[in-house]
Amino acid sequence: MSEPRAPDARERIAAIDVGSNSVRLLVAEYDPASGLSIIDELKDQPRLAAGLAATGCLNEAAIDRAIQSLGRMREVCQRRGVRRIAAVATAAVREAENGPWFVRRVRQELDIPLRIIDAETEAALSYRSVAHHFRLAGARTLVADIGGGSLELIGAVDGLVELTLSLPLGAVRLTELHVLGERADHKEIAALRAHIRRQLKRAISGREWAAATIIGSGGTFTSLGRMAQARRGLPTGETVHGVSVATAEVEQLIDWLMSRSPEQRRQVPGLNPERADIIVAGLAVTAELLDWVRARTLTVSAFGLREGLLLEMAGAEETVAPDPLRLFREFAERCQSDRRHVEQVRHLALLLFDQLGDELGCRLEERGLLEAAALLHDVGQLVSYRKHHKHSYQLIMHAERLGLPARDRALVALISRYHRRTGPRRKHPEFAALPPADQNVVRRVSALLRVADGLDRGHTATIETLSTELTPDALLIHIAPRLSGTDLGLESWGASRKADVLAKLIGRDVVIQTT
Repeated sequence: MSEPRAPDARERIAAIDVGSNSVRLLVAEYDPASGLSIIDELKDQPRLAAGLAATGCLNEAAIDRAIQSLGRMREVCQRRGVRRIAAVATAAVREAENGPWFVRRVRQELDIPLRIIDAETEAALSYRSVAHHFRLAGARTLVADIGGGSLELIGAVDGLVELTLSLPLGAVRLTELHVLGERADHKEIAALRAHIRRQLKRAISGREWAAATIIGSGGTFTSLGRMAQARRGLPTGETVHGVSVATAEVEQLIDWLMSRSPEQRRQVPGLNPERADIIVAGLAVTAELLDWVRARTLTVSAFGLREGLLLEMAGAEETVAPDPLRLFREFAERCQSDRRHVEQVRHLALLLFDQLGDELGCRLEERGLLEAAALLHDVGQLVSYRKHHKHSYQLIMHAERLGLPARDRALVALISRYHRRTGPRRKHPEFAALPPADQNVVRRVSALLRVADGLDRGHTATIETLSTELTPDALLIHIAPRLSGTDLGLESWGASRKADVLAKLIGRDVVIQTT
């Protein structure tokens, strides 16, 4: 690879991934403090690998479709003011006899600097992206990227790469070779899975990688995450990053999808219709990998090779996920939140948690949810003050770079949404969609956030500390000012107005007293 160089200030860069199934563009700006800021993206599915397994060549129709897709992406780059483009071709072009000819045509006709990368480089780019978003230190991790032509596997121990593999187990390739009918039957799928199992057994030690954390990158895994969310009755949202899927859910989805025709699969919630004919093969690879290493779950990464390529272009050195609190604070600042206020709410909310958490039945993990919501609860004011609690929910749910797993993101978004006005209600669809245990988490944590926010009603951070006292009749919250003699009337009033959810949970009146 060429030596990366840091982009100039506000320079826009673009990465293009010419895969076996899809061609994808990502346009971004990079800042060392906050990472990549995505400006635009475009995806098309020209199916370059169509027919490749049988003929060994890219067919003319697929090449023409890919050229058209790349032409549109070049136009997006021009309109977006992109100054540097990195474009790579993976398994299909790498293996095709006429792959070099296709690369020359792209360069000559479109002036896109396309290059073919080997499997090891492809795996390294995917891993770089995953390592940028997940904390891999102290864990044994397998990163899997299922493309149209191949499965890329990267194994890391304590953040250090120990294994890179490229296996001919791509979703398009396997569909063409093994899933022959309009509706795949159990015999075909059994034969397909046996073939996948043999390939995995020859390539990777199931004992060495037993119970490793599995992170899935690529279209198969993002589709899996969205389908799993939909089957749980949860909104799929715009991001599936961090969604956890159980091995049993993968097996259930395979059985369910096998019973449907390609046309019926196109209607499946969460599944990209253009992936309907190859999804079963992709999930078969997923299921066999999980079974071989005896993993109970996998985690979906919404980021892959393209972002790894952008990070390389930018010369980004970070190889572990950044401090989540830093990401929360940076997002709050981009949304023009009052920094002093959110830090004060965080301070007071954590004091309440530490003193009342056991009484409310909180678990330790809920402290982190409360801290995140305290820093993010006001981001919706960027859109409008009057309904900023609702706007905060939407912004948190759709923010690209918060470092939150999908479940935690949904909980933090709802906790933030309930920091003002009414508390959690079952008539609210997003709240009603949560499992009962998570509904209780939102009630407990939002109850504390509401009071903490009320205790800084004037955004002046005048309260130094607080203590709580539980009597048979009331919960007393004693507040002390930073400066002796400061009037805390507004703060007392603000907290009293927002103590309704906490009072119901604690079974007592909540009384604010100044010390």
